[in-house]
Order: sequence, then structure tokens, then C-alpha cells
Amino acid sequence: MAIKFQYNKTSLQEMNKQLDMRVRALPTIKNKESALRLEVKKAKDDAERVQEKLNEKIARHDYLARLWGEFDPEIVKISSVDHAVKKIAGVNTPVLKKVSFDITPFSLFNQPGWLPDGLTILREVASLSIEQDFYVRKMILLDEARKRTTQKVNLYEKVQIPAFQEAIRKIKRFLEDEENLSKSSQKIVKKRQQEAEEVPA
Repeated sequence: MAIKFQYNKTSLQEMNKQLDMRVRALPTIKNKESALRLEVKKAKDDAERVQEKLNEKIARHDYLARLWGEFDPEIVKISSVDHAVKKIAGVNTPVLKKVSFDITPFSLFNQPGWLPDGLTILREVASLSIEQDFYVRKMILLDEARKRTTQKVNLYEKVQIPAFQEAIRKIKRFLEDEENLSKSSQKIVKKRQQEAEEVPA
């Protein structure tokens, strides 16, 4: 990364300020990255746990699969999915509160006897599926934020901090050389003056 600077004390102060800001921010950004990494893992584990629960529930009721052909899909619908937003390490993530269903009134005499139990199973499966989607969405959002934070850590650590350190080194070297040249020229001028004063008229 090419940093624009001038070989003077004002530029040196600015470079030191920029470097100091990044050096102080780096531990905070690294902590955020670690926190996000942990939260991504938690969300992934939660999504897998809910997926396993969902698979178990579907497998447990697999024997009913042929009966679903008798089921009228118009009887039950998802009416609303209530959710909230929770901030984790500066990232807004979705939190499932409640899944509500609309059940169309039906006559038990005109429907198969297993329908009430079937509706319970269907609501449980749908709720688990939605919950799993929420955890996956949360994981994706947190992982995107983690990637951006990792990029920032790398940018600071591997690019910007070394570039500012190099710029500071160059400016200091230039200012030292300039000061040495100035002192040398002063010595030469002083020596010539002394020699001129010593020469008899």
C-alpha cells in the first residue's frame, strides 16, 4: 500500500497519529473477530441441532407418509412469523419468537381420524424448519461480518501498519540526514570563518 507523505515534521506527526490509531484499534478488531468466530460456530451448531430434531421428527412419523395424500393443504397455513433482532458483536441477527398458524375450521366427520394429530405434527415440523432457517440466516450474517473483520485485521496487520512504519522510518531518516547536512555545513562555514579570521591582513 503506497502511503502519500511529505518529508517534514508535520507529515511525520500525521503518520505517527495514523499508526497509533491502527495499533490501538487492532486488539479490539481481533477481539471482535474472535467473538464473531465463536458466534458463527454457535449458530452453526444450533442450526445442525434443530436440523437433527427435524430429521428425527420426520423419520418418527415416516409411516404416516402415505396418509398425507388424504390431507387437504388448505386446512393449515402459516399466518405469521414473529421475530426480533438481536445485536451480536455489532451485527443485527434475527431471533425467532413465535410461528402462528391459521387453521381452517373442519368437520371431524368429513376428515380422516388422524387429522388432529397430523396437524400437530405438521405445525411442529413447520416450526422446526423455520427455526432452522433463522439459525442458518444468523450464521450467514455473522460469517459475512467475520470475513469483513478478518479482512480488516489483515489490512491493518499486514498492509497499513507496516506501510506507516516504513513511511515514518523514511521521514525520520530524511530529517536526520537533513539535520546532519545542516550541522556539517554550519561547521564548514564556522571553520572557514575561523580560518579567515586567522589569516593576517
